[in-house]
Amino acid sequence: MRIMNEPLRILAADDSAVMRGIMRTLFLRHTGTDGDDLPRMELAGVARDGVECLEAVARLDPDVLVLDLEMPRLSGLEVLDKLREAGARLPVIMCSAHTERGARATFDALARGASDYVMKPTGQRDFEAALASLAQQLLPRIAALARFGRSRRGTDASFARGLKPISPENTATSVEGAPAVEVVVIGVSTGGPAALEQILPRLPADFPVPVLIVQHMPRVFTSVLAERLDRCCALRVEEAYHGARLKPGTIWLAPGDAHMEMMPQPLNAPSEGEFARGMCIKLHRQEPLNHCRPSVDYLFHSAARLYGAGTLALVLTGMGSDGLEGARAVHSSGGIVLAQDEATSAVWGMPGRVVESGIVASTLPLSALAREVNLRVNARRPQTRFASRTADLVNPRWEVAHGLL
Repeated sequence: MRIMNEPLRILAADDSAVMRGIMRTLFLRHTGTDGDDLPRMELAGVARDGVECLEAVARLDPDVLVLDLEMPRLSGLEVLDKLREAGARLPVIMCSAHTERGARATFDALARGASDYVMKPTGQRDFEAALASLAQQLLPRIAALARFGRSRRGTDASFARGLKPISPENTATSVEGAPAVEVVVIGVSTGGPAALEQILPRLPADFPVPVLIVQHMPRVFTSVLAERLDRCCALRVEEAYHGARLKPGTIWLAPGDAHMEMMPQPLNAPSEGEFARGMCIKLHRQEPLNHCRPSVDYLFHSAARLYGAGTLALVLTGMGSDGLEGARAVHSSGGIVLAQDEATSAVWGMPGRVVESGIVASTLPLSALAREVNLRVNARRPQTRFASRTADLVNPRWEVAHGLL
């Protein structure tokens, strides 16, 4: 049995000798005594292809696997399939290229059970720059996933993506006297694509308020994610652009490397429906907040400022604390904050912090969050043709996309 204070054991699989060299140097230099609050780590082994990788997983029992997508004999996707078939609970971090093809392959990997991803340090000026780039991305992710994995060995949510049954005690909601919800805002990071693919397809086509999402990822990835979600949702999903008018029926995803807020439309701009209240999207490139751009805090603060008690905010799986201060602002303005529970989070960092702060109205499993959102949004409105059955609805496009129809 693994002792909690032992060094984290990392297995790296990559067919590039350069990447394997970067990995070796990275873990030789990281001792866990550099004042960065990261635990000790050691490179337990390296593999040059998918077959070697699977053999090394069985032989070394690592805490985290860092996996390349394109390898000889077995690709990264095929390795993930083999691990899932074997019931492995091993957290897997994919190494992805800064390309649209790399983004699409990475989302396929996340759908097959990968926990997170990092970008390959291509285009760096030298070995040291590449090393620094990878260390900044990789070490905190390893620490978060391994720590969380050790604390609940055998029940890692990253390999349990299926819909879970909704129990009555998780869905009891009191909305009597609550103001009508006018906007839904969502903050999510590690494990986010899989979480969003469970929640968003359960929102009906006549969902009466706009939805805005900050998901931490690079720009090329957010555009691909928006396309992927749009294919399985009844609502339209778009990557946000500056000046886009808010209206029901559209889910807006913040583009990578830009903060997203809401602002009043210019006086000469026509309004788009009673719930839009003349609001539109503002994008900007201020310095990263909480080491993030886009930052959940920017979105949540603007919702609290403009919509006040009409804000419904969701904090989903992710490491770090981005969204905490924005969630406080939503709560202080009279809005409602919901959080994903620990058992269904890939990493319970962001939702855990807001739960600890005492501002959360409900902490729910992923499978119950869409029901809760539908109930709260429709609570003060005339019943639509969807309202009586949205709690148990899975959009047919979601079922097709996931091979269920």
